[in-house]
Amino acid sequence: MRILLFTTVFLSVFVLLNFYIVKRFVNKLDIKENYKKYFKIFLLINFLGIAGYMVARQYPSIPNWLFFLLSLPIGIVFLIFCTAVIFDISKVVIDKIPLNEKRRGFFKKSLDLSSLAVAGGLSARAIYEARHIEVEKVDIKIKNLKKTYKIVQLSDIHIGGLIEEKFMKTLVERVNKLQPDIVVITGDLVDIALKYAMPALEQLKSLKTKHGTYFIVGNHEYFHGLDQIIQAVKDMGIKVLENENVYIGEEEKGFNLAGVYDVMGNRAGHHKPDLQKALKDKSDSPTILLAHQPKFIEEVTKDVDLVLSGHTHGGQIYPFRVLVKLVQPYLAGLYSHNENTQIYVNKGTGFWGPPMRLGAAAEITDITISS
Repeated sequence: MRILLFTTVFLSVFVLLNFYIVKRFVNKLDIKENYKKYFKIFLLINFLGIAGYMVARQYPSIPNWLFFLLSLPIGIVFLIFCTAVIFDISKVVIDKIPLNEKRRGFFKKSLDLSSLAVAGGLSARAIYEARHIEVEKVDIKIKNLKKTYKIVQLSDIHIGGLIEEKFMKTLVERVNKLQPDIVVITGDLVDIALKYAMPALEQLKSLKTKHGTYFIVGNHEYFHGLDQIIQAVKDMGIKVLENENVYIGEEEKGFNLAGVYDVMGNRAGHHKPDLQKALKDKSDSPTILLAHQPKFIEEVTKDVDLVLSGHTHGGQIYPFRVLVKLVQPYLAGLYSHNENTQIYVNKGTGFWGPPMRLGAAAEITDITISS
Protein backbone atom coordinates (compact mmCIF):
# COMPACT_ATOMS: atom_id res chain seq x y z
CA MET A 1 0.00 0.00 0.00
CA ARG A 2 2.83 2.38 0.93
CA ILE A 3 4.65 1.62 -2.34
CA LEU A 4 1.44 2.21 -4.35
CA LEU A 5 0.88 5.57 -2.65
CA PHE A 6 4.49 6.63 -3.24
CA THR A 7 4.29 5.60 -6.91
CA THR A 8 1.04 7.53 -7.42
CA VAL A 9 2.43 10.72 -5.86
CA PHE A 10 5.75 10.30 -7.69
CA LEU A 11 4.13 9.94 -11.12
CA SER A 12 1.70 12.81 -10.40
CA VAL A 13 4.64 15.13 -9.75
CA PHE A 14 6.16 14.25 -13.11
CA VAL A 15 2.83 14.80 -14.87
CA LEU A 16 2.86 18.35 -13.50
CA LEU A 17 6.50 18.88 -14.48
CA ASN A 18 5.77 17.76 -18.04
CA PHE A 19 2.70 19.99 -18.19
CA TYR A 20 4.80 23.01 -17.21
CA ILE A 21 7.53 22.12 -19.73
CA VAL A 22 5.03 21.90 -22.59
CA LYS A 23 3.06 25.04 -21.69
CA ARG A 24 5.89 27.36 -20.65
CA PHE A 25 8.80 26.06 -22.71
CA VAL A 26 8.01 23.91 -25.76
CA ASN A 27 5.00 25.96 -26.91
CA LYS A 28 7.00 29.19 -26.66
CA LEU A 29 10.02 28.07 -28.64
CA ASP A 30 10.47 29.75 -32.03
CA ILE A 31 10.88 26.50 -33.92
CA LYS A 32 8.80 24.69 -36.52
CA GLU A 33 5.57 23.11 -35.31
CA ASN A 34 6.85 19.70 -36.42
CA TYR A 35 9.83 20.05 -34.06
CA LYS A 36 7.53 21.01 -31.21
CA LYS A 37 5.48 17.91 -31.97
CA TYR A 38 8.60 15.71 -31.84
CA PHE A 39 9.60 17.34 -28.54
CA LYS A 40 6.18 16.53 -27.05
CA ILE A 41 6.39 12.93 -28.29
CA PHE A 42 9.83 12.70 -26.66
CA LEU A 43 8.37 13.93 -23.35
CA LEU A 44 5.55 11.37 -23.58
CA ILE A 45 7.99 8.52 -24.22
CA ASN A 46 10.11 9.87 -21.39
CA PHE A 47 7.12 9.77 -19.01
CA LEU A 48 6.34 6.18 -20.03
CA GLY A 49 9.97 5.43 -19.18
CA ILE A 50 9.48 6.87 -15.69
CA ALA A 51 6.40 4.69 -15.19
CA GLY A 52 8.38 1.70 -16.45
CA TYR A 53 11.18 2.52 -14.01
CA MET A 54 8.79 2.40 -11.05
CA VAL A 55 7.62 -1.05 -12.16
CA ALA A 56 11.19 -2.24 -12.83
CA ARG A 57 12.23 -1.35 -9.28
CA GLN A 58 9.86 -4.05 -8.01
CA TYR A 59 11.00 -6.62 -10.61
CA PRO A 60 14.73 -5.95 -11.05
CA SER A 61 15.46 -9.11 -13.04
CA ILE A 62 15.18 -7.10 -16.27
CA PRO A 63 18.40 -6.59 -18.30
CA ASN A 64 20.78 -3.94 -17.01
CA TRP A 65 20.74 -1.98 -20.27
CA LEU A 66 16.95 -1.70 -20.12
CA PHE A 67 16.99 -0.63 -16.48
CA PHE A 68 19.55 2.04 -17.42
CA LEU A 69 17.30 3.41 -20.17
CA LEU A 70 14.25 3.40 -17.91
CA SER A 71 16.07 5.21 -15.10
CA LEU A 72 17.40 8.11 -17.19
CA PRO A 73 14.06 9.91 -17.85
CA ILE A 74 13.64 11.04 -14.22
CA GLY A 75 16.82 13.10 -14.32
CA ILE A 76 16.27 14.28 -17.89
CA VAL A 77 12.79 15.64 -17.12
CA PHE A 78 14.03 17.36 -13.98
CA LEU A 79 16.87 19.08 -15.82
CA ILE A 80 14.56 20.13 -18.67
CA PHE A 81 12.13 21.49 -16.07
CA CYS A 82 14.89 23.55 -14.42
CA THR A 83 15.92 24.82 -17.86
CA ALA A 84 12.28 25.67 -18.60
CA VAL A 85 12.01 27.73 -15.41
CA ILE A 86 15.15 29.71 -16.32
CA PHE A 87 13.83 30.10 -19.88
CA ASP A 88 10.49 31.35 -18.57
CA ILE A 89 12.11 33.96 -16.32
CA SER A 90 14.55 35.05 -19.06
CA LYS A 91 11.72 35.44 -21.57
CA VAL A 92 9.82 37.72 -19.19
CA VAL A 93 12.95 39.85 -18.79
CA ILE A 94 13.49 40.08 -22.58
CA ASP A 95 9.85 41.05 -23.10
CA LYS A 96 10.17 43.85 -20.53
CA ILE A 97 13.36 45.36 -21.96
CA PRO A 98 12.69 48.16 -24.48
CA LEU A 99 14.11 46.77 -27.73
CA ASN A 100 13.20 46.99 -31.39
CA GLU A 101 11.56 43.87 -32.81
CA LYS A 102 14.62 42.74 -34.75
CA ARG A 103 16.87 42.84 -31.69
CA ARG A 104 14.18 41.28 -29.50
CA GLY A 105 13.85 38.43 -32.01
CA PHE A 106 17.63 37.89 -31.97
CA PHE A 107 17.72 37.63 -28.19
CA LYS A 108 14.69 35.32 -28.16
CA LYS A 109 16.21 32.95 -30.74
CA SER A 110 19.50 32.94 -28.83
CA LEU A 111 17.59 32.08 -25.65
CA ASP A 112 15.78 29.22 -27.41
CA LEU A 113 18.97 27.67 -28.79
CA SER A 114 20.99 28.11 -25.60
CA SER A 115 18.19 26.61 -23.47
CA LEU A 116 18.04 23.48 -25.62
CA ALA A 117 21.84 23.21 -25.58
CA VAL A 118 22.00 23.63 -21.81
CA ALA A 119 19.36 20.95 -21.19
CA GLY A 120 21.19 18.48 -23.41
CA GLY A 121 24.65 19.35 -22.09
CA LEU A 122 23.69 19.12 -18.43
CA SER A 123 22.04 15.73 -18.96
CA ALA A 124 25.20 14.36 -20.59
CA ARG A 125 27.41 15.79 -17.85
CA ALA A 126 25.18 14.36 -15.10
CA ILE A 127 25.39 10.84 -16.59
CA TYR A 128 29.19 11.16 -16.74
CA GLU A 129 29.51 12.30 -13.10
CA ALA A 130 27.42 9.39 -11.79
CA ARG A 131 29.88 6.89 -13.27
CA HIS A 132 32.83 8.21 -11.25
CA ILE A 133 33.22 7.78 -7.48
CA GLU A 134 35.73 10.11 -5.85
CA VAL A 135 37.77 9.36 -2.73
CA GLU A 136 37.28 12.32 -0.39
CA LYS A 137 40.19 12.60 2.05
CA VAL A 138 39.15 14.34 5.25
CA ASP A 139 41.22 15.11 8.38
CA ILE A 140 39.17 15.62 11.54
CA LYS A 141 40.60 16.68 14.90
CA ILE A 142 38.89 15.17 17.95
CA LYS A 143 39.58 16.44 21.43
CA ASN A 144 41.19 13.93 23.83
CA LEU A 145 41.69 11.25 21.17
CA LYS A 146 45.01 9.59 22.00
CA LYS A 147 45.69 7.74 18.77
CA THR A 148 45.12 8.32 15.06
CA TYR A 149 42.58 6.12 13.24
CA LYS A 150 41.46 5.79 9.63
CA ILE A 151 37.72 5.44 9.04
CA VAL A 152 36.28 4.77 5.59
CA GLN A 153 32.66 5.88 5.32
CA LEU A 154 30.23 4.57 2.72
CA SER A 155 26.66 5.78 2.54
CA ASP A 156 23.53 5.63 0.38
CA ILE A 157 24.79 2.87 -1.90
CA HIS A 158 21.19 1.89 -2.76
CA ILE A 159 21.79 -1.69 -3.92
CA GLY A 160 19.23 -2.43 -6.63
CA GLY A 161 18.89 -1.90 -10.34
CA LEU A 162 22.19 -0.53 -11.65
CA ILE A 163 23.92 -0.88 -8.26
CA GLU A 164 24.60 -4.59 -8.46
CA GLU A 165 27.24 -7.27 -7.88
CA LYS A 166 29.89 -5.86 -10.22
CA PHE A 167 29.53 -2.35 -8.76
CA MET A 168 29.91 -3.70 -5.20
CA LYS A 169 32.91 -5.87 -6.08
CA THR A 170 34.75 -2.85 -7.51
CA LEU A 171 33.73 -0.71 -4.53
CA VAL A 172 35.04 -3.25 -2.00
CA GLU A 173 38.36 -3.50 -3.87
CA ARG A 174 38.77 0.30 -3.75
CA VAL A 175 37.97 0.42 -0.03
CA ASN A 176 40.48 -2.36 0.78
CA LYS A 177 43.24 -0.42 -0.98
CA LEU A 178 42.72 2.39 1.54
CA GLN A 179 43.60 -0.02 4.40
CA PRO A 180 41.02 1.32 6.87
CA ASP A 181 40.97 0.67 10.60
CA ILE A 182 37.19 0.49 10.36
CA VAL A 183 34.52 0.85 7.69
CA VAL A 184 31.19 2.47 8.53
CA ILE A 185 28.11 2.26 6.29
CA THR A 186 25.67 4.99 7.24
CA GLY A 187 22.37 3.71 5.86
CA ASP A 188 20.43 3.16 2.64
CA LEU A 189 22.56 0.17 1.75
CA VAL A 190 19.69 -1.94 0.38
CA ASP A 191 16.95 -0.42 -1.75
CA ILE A 192 15.26 -3.49 -3.22
CA ALA A 193 13.71 -6.78 -2.11
CA LEU A 194 16.42 -8.64 -0.20
CA LYS A 195 16.38 -11.72 -2.44
CA TYR A 196 17.48 -9.54 -5.37
CA ALA A 197 20.08 -7.69 -3.30
CA MET A 198 21.92 -10.73 -1.92
CA PRO A 199 24.50 -11.26 -4.73
CA ALA A 200 25.64 -7.63 -4.38
CA LEU A 201 25.38 -7.62 -0.60
CA GLU A 202 27.60 -10.68 -0.27
CA GLN A 203 30.50 -8.73 -1.76
CA LEU A 204 30.80 -6.99 1.62
CA LYS A 205 32.24 -10.21 3.05
CA SER A 206 35.49 -9.29 1.29
CA LEU A 207 35.97 -6.00 3.18
CA LYS A 208 39.29 -5.98 5.07
CA THR A 209 39.59 -3.84 8.19
CA LYS A 210 41.59 -3.85 11.40
CA HIS A 211 38.67 -3.26 13.78
CA GLY A 212 35.62 -4.35 11.78
CA THR A 213 32.80 -3.00 9.62
CA TYR A 214 29.75 -1.28 11.14
CA PHE A 215 26.32 -0.50 9.72
CA ILE A 216 23.26 1.54 10.63
CA VAL A 217 19.96 1.47 8.78
CA GLY A 218 18.68 4.36 6.66
CA ASN A 219 15.13 5.29 5.73
CA HIS A 220 15.07 3.07 2.62
CA GLU A 221 15.66 -0.13 4.59
CA TYR A 222 12.27 0.40 6.24
CA PHE A 223 10.59 -0.18 2.85
CA HIS A 224 12.17 -3.55 2.06
CA GLY A 225 11.95 -5.73 5.18
CA LEU A 226 14.05 -4.08 7.86
CA ASP A 227 14.58 -7.07 10.16
CA GLN A 228 15.54 -9.35 7.27
CA ILE A 229 18.05 -6.80 5.96
CA ILE A 230 19.59 -6.36 9.40
CA GLN A 231 20.00 -10.12 9.78
CA ALA A 232 21.47 -10.48 6.28
CA VAL A 233 24.05 -7.77 7.02
CA LYS A 234 24.96 -9.48 10.30
CA ASP A 235 25.45 -12.72 8.38
CA MET A 236 28.12 -10.92 6.33
CA GLY A 237 30.15 -10.48 9.53
CA ILE A 238 29.18 -6.81 9.84
CA LYS A 239 28.17 -5.33 13.20
CA VAL A 240 24.81 -3.56 13.03
CA LEU A 241 24.56 -0.77 15.59
CA GLU A 242 20.96 -0.78 16.82
CA ASN A 243 20.78 2.07 19.34
CA GLU A 244 24.02 0.83 20.90
CA ASN A 245 27.76 1.50 21.06
CA VAL A 246 31.00 -0.43 20.87
CA TYR A 247 34.57 0.45 21.81
CA ILE A 248 37.09 0.71 18.97
CA GLY A 249 40.85 0.41 19.39
CA GLU A 250 43.26 -0.14 22.24
CA GLU A 251 42.09 0.33 25.80
CA GLU A 252 42.19 4.02 26.79
CA LYS A 253 43.53 4.92 23.33
CA GLY A 254 40.40 4.27 21.29
CA PHE A 255 36.92 5.76 20.93
CA ASN A 256 33.27 4.89 21.30
CA LEU A 257 31.36 4.16 18.11
CA ALA A 258 27.60 4.52 18.57
CA GLY A 259 24.75 4.09 16.10
CA VAL A 260 21.02 4.77 16.05
CA TYR A 261 18.07 3.67 13.96
CA ASP A 262 16.89 6.19 11.38
CA VAL A 263 14.30 8.86 12.20
CA MET A 264 12.01 7.06 9.72
CA GLY A 265 11.35 4.73 12.66
CA ASN A 266 9.39 7.50 14.38
CA ARG A 267 6.96 7.53 11.45
CA ALA A 268 6.93 3.77 10.97
CA GLY A 269 6.23 3.16 14.67
CA HIS A 270 9.05 0.65 15.13
CA HIS A 271 12.86 0.59 15.24
CA LYS A 272 12.88 4.15 16.56
CA PRO A 273 16.15 6.00 17.19
CA ASP A 274 17.09 6.25 20.87
CA LEU A 275 20.20 8.30 21.53
CA GLN A 276 20.13 7.79 25.28
CA LYS A 277 20.14 4.02 24.82
CA ALA A 278 22.83 4.25 22.14
CA LEU A 279 25.17 6.11 24.50
CA LYS A 280 24.43 3.98 27.58
CA ASP A 281 27.47 2.59 29.38
CA LYS A 282 29.95 4.14 26.96
CA SER A 283 33.47 4.89 28.14
CA ASP A 284 34.92 8.35 28.82
CA SER A 285 36.80 8.23 25.51
CA PRO A 286 35.69 10.38 22.55
CA THR A 287 32.44 9.32 20.87
CA ILE A 288 31.54 9.08 17.20
CA LEU A 289 27.85 8.66 16.36
CA LEU A 290 26.46 7.13 13.16
CA ALA A 291 23.08 8.68 12.29
CA HIS A 292 21.73 8.38 8.75
CA GLN A 293 20.03 11.78 8.45
CA PRO A 294 21.92 14.97 9.36
CA LYS A 295 18.84 16.42 11.06
CA PHE A 296 19.24 13.86 13.86
CA ILE A 297 22.01 16.11 15.15
CA GLU A 298 19.26 18.22 16.70
CA GLU A 299 18.90 15.38 19.25
CA VAL A 300 22.62 15.17 19.99
CA THR A 301 24.05 16.20 23.34
CA LYS A 302 27.52 17.34 24.29
CA ASP A 303 28.51 13.68 24.81
CA VAL A 304 29.12 13.23 21.05
CA ASP A 305 32.30 14.54 19.40
CA LEU A 306 31.55 13.65 15.79
CA VAL A 307 28.45 12.60 13.84
CA LEU A 308 28.76 10.74 10.54
CA SER A 309 25.71 11.00 8.30
CA GLY A 310 24.55 10.59 4.71
CA HIS A 311 21.03 10.71 3.22
CA THR A 312 21.30 14.02 1.34
CA HIS A 313 23.30 12.73 -1.67
CA GLY A 314 24.71 16.27 -1.67
CA GLY A 315 21.60 17.13 -3.67
CA GLN A 316 22.65 14.53 -6.34
CA ILE A 317 21.45 16.75 -9.20
CA TYR A 318 22.40 20.33 -8.40
CA PRO A 319 19.01 22.10 -8.24
CA PHE A 320 17.84 19.50 -5.67
CA ARG A 321 20.27 21.09 -3.22
CA VAL A 322 17.70 23.81 -2.56
CA LEU A 323 15.00 21.28 -1.67
CA VAL A 324 17.34 19.22 0.54
CA LYS A 325 18.38 22.32 2.49
CA LEU A 326 14.73 22.91 3.39
CA VAL A 327 14.64 19.71 5.47
CA GLN A 328 18.27 19.03 6.42
CA PRO A 329 20.56 21.39 8.36
CA TYR A 330 23.71 20.17 6.58
CA LEU A 331 24.18 19.13 2.97
CA ALA A 332 27.68 17.74 2.35
CA GLY A 333 31.12 17.87 3.93
CA LEU A 334 32.41 18.77 7.39
CA TYR A 335 30.68 21.24 9.72
CA SER A 336 31.12 22.42 13.31
CA HIS A 337 27.66 22.07 14.79
CA ASN A 338 28.76 23.68 18.07
CA GLU A 339 31.91 23.92 20.18
CA ASN A 340 31.59 20.25 21.22
CA THR A 341 30.27 18.44 18.14
CA GLN A 342 31.26 18.21 14.48
CA ILE A 343 29.32 16.50 11.70
CA TYR A 344 30.43 15.04 8.40
CA VAL A 345 27.83 14.40 5.68
CA ASN A 346 28.76 11.91 2.96
CA LYS A 347 27.33 12.77 -0.50
CA GLY A 348 26.48 9.12 -1.15
CA THR A 349 28.47 6.31 -2.72
CA GLY A 350 25.75 5.25 -5.15
CA PHE A 351 22.70 7.11 -6.41
CA TRP A 352 18.93 6.94 -6.20
CA GLY A 353 16.70 7.03 -9.26
CA PRO A 354 18.46 8.22 -12.41
CA PRO A 355 22.14 7.27 -12.87
CA MET A 356 22.92 10.97 -12.85
CA ARG A 357 24.81 13.37 -10.58
CA LEU A 358 25.46 17.04 -11.17
CA GLY A 359 27.64 19.10 -8.86
CA ALA A 360 27.59 16.34 -6.24
CA ALA A 361 30.02 13.55 -7.14
CA ALA A 362 29.60 10.16 -5.48
CA GLU A 363 32.14 9.55 -2.76
CA ILE A 364 34.07 7.11 -0.65
CA THR A 365 35.09 9.12 2.41
CA ASP A 366 38.63 8.45 3.69
CA ILE A 367 38.55 10.00 7.17
CA THR A 368 41.59 10.36 9.41
CA ILE A 369 40.71 11.21 13.02
CA SER A 370 43.45 12.47 15.30
CA SER A 371 43.98 14.52 18.44
